[in-house]
Amino acid sequence: MRDCNDDGCTEYNDLSRRQFIAWSAGAAFLATVIPPWLPKIVLAESFASNRDVIISIFMRGGADGLSLVAPFYDIEYYNGRPTIAIPRPDSSASNKGIALDDKFMFPQAMSSLLEPFTANDLLLIHGTGSVDTTRSHFDAQRFMEVGKPRDPSIITGWLGRHLASSTPVRTNAPLRALGIANGLAQTLVGAPHTLPIPNPANFSLGGSATTRQARTDWLEADYLNTADPVKSAAVDAVATVDLLKVINFTSYAPANGAVYPTSSFGASLRSAAALVKADIGVEAVQVDIGGWDTHSAQDPLAGSMATTMTQFSTALGALYKDLIAGAQTQNVTVVIVSEFGRNVRENGSKGTDHGRGNVMFCMGKNIAGGRVMTQNFASLARENLDAGQDLKVTIDHRDVLAEIVKNRLANTNLPFVFPDFVPTVRGVTR
Repeated sequence: MRDCNDDGCTEYNDLSRRQFIAWSAGAAFLATVIPPWLPKIVLAESFASNRDVIISIFMRGGADGLSLVAPFYDIEYYNGRPTIAIPRPDSSASNKGIALDDKFMFPQAMSSLLEPFTANDLLLIHGTGSVDTTRSHFDAQRFMEVGKPRDPSIITGWLGRHLASSTPVRTNAPLRALGIANGLAQTLVGAPHTLPIPNPANFSLGGSATTRQARTDWLEADYLNTADPVKSAAVDAVATVDLLKVINFTSYAPANGAVYPTSSFGASLRSAAALVKADIGVEAVQVDIGGWDTHSAQDPLAGSMATTMTQFSTALGALYKDLIAGAQTQNVTVVIVSEFGRNVRENGSKGTDHGRGNVMFCMGKNIAGGRVMTQNFASLARENLDAGQDLKVTIDHRDVLAEIVKNRLANTNLPFVFPDFVPTVRGVTR
């Protein structure tokens, strides 16, 4: 543990600024200043493909997997968390958990994910994480996103390398992937035709409308006379601006009665659904959700974590109804990770400190869901824990990602996507 206080970690509070400085150079510049001077783009190719569109979600801050998917069967869970445990499903408590099987439960705040779980379209993988033992948010996030710990030579992300090593589903699509954020997440670094776009509905040349045409004319002439790769990157970004104008994000009507929450995470998933349905050649979307660094007053029943879990689950539940439950042209796989879990035992501030093993979420019609997958998930007694305090990592998160990359994204070049790693098949996909 380092640099932590009741308001969370100083390191984590500084993380977004450091990420922007490190990762957004170039791509973020193009995303904010390139003007819409190219003509409208018409994509004639069909999007029919043997590949799913992937929506990658990162729960930043180290989410407490033992609250998200709680092991109610284990008395040690309750012994270690006397004030923040989820009541058993068979208890008389009004806020009791919701049984998923005979061992694990959702808290009430996660109830919006019961529909995909009971439809066998949501898989929960417990005891997952990085094999590296760091408790630094910054390092742990980077190691997971690049797909290999402790190797400074690797700067591209696992999803970026997948896109770089696979042919485009649409050969003329200017945008293959996007991160709905101000800076490009490490997960997508290295991906061709990829930009960070915080709000796809407002992706355009900023500034005063009275001077926009003059600035557009100047930028058009300037970039068209530059050499590659700057010229190509500019053309792609400009084409993306024009392409996104075709999508009416503001009036987008979700299917199947889905209602996205008004949170930033809900708005991001709503935009992701609109992008996928617009059939413009987008193959991957990266979205973040923060608020998981719960060192004090965690309260997964009615406090800060309950609020974050509700925002998380209601947005995902809406995405499921809108994009996965119905008959869609495109298949979609959603994969969700966090950099590490939390300590099994609550601290003196009724929160939890940084831990190890966690829970992953995979959702989609091609996911073998409706269950909680574990391997050697033992009692939470101290003798079974990592360093006597943390849930052990018994399933490498790359096993899950590699199976999805191979079976759902149709990329068999796993040694390139996950360097120096031989995955174990876990049966994540159908």
